[in-house]
Amino acid sequence: MDYTWDISLVTGHKIIDEQHMQLFATLVNLIEASSQGLGKDEIYSTLDFLSEYTVMHFKTEEELQIEYDYPYYSLHKRSHDEFKTTIYELINSLQENGPQKELIDSVVQTVGGWLTTHIKGKDIEMAAYLKSQGAMKKSREQ
Repeated sequence: MDYTWDISLVTGHKIIDEQHMQLFATLVNLIEASSQGLGKDEIYSTLDFLSEYTVMHFKTEEELQIEYDYPYYSLHKRSHDEFKTTIYELINSLQENGPQKELIDSVVQTVGGWLTTHIKGKDIEMAAYLKSQGAMKKSREQ
């Protein structure tokens, strides 16, 4: 599957979209590192960045949801929390078993599939709510 950023993933919130683009760029970097047979240090540093950046991104979204009193905040946060657990489990599996191509492919498919589905569903829904509350105008001013 192709994990290239495209228009179908745009929420309309500048900061959220920039962070989503970075997440997809990191996935592409992981795919390239794996396909080029780069060392495990490169793969692990990419995975570390992905996990840290995901946590930071979720914090950004959740702070916006709280600020604008998003009615589905608890469901959205639960989804984020479950995904953070999934990422940690995948990274632990890679550390225990080594960066085997099949395992890296599984990480890419799991993370990429979840991000795509989450953005196109929950994040676009959240962004529509934020827009209705005036948050998009504020986002463009930053």
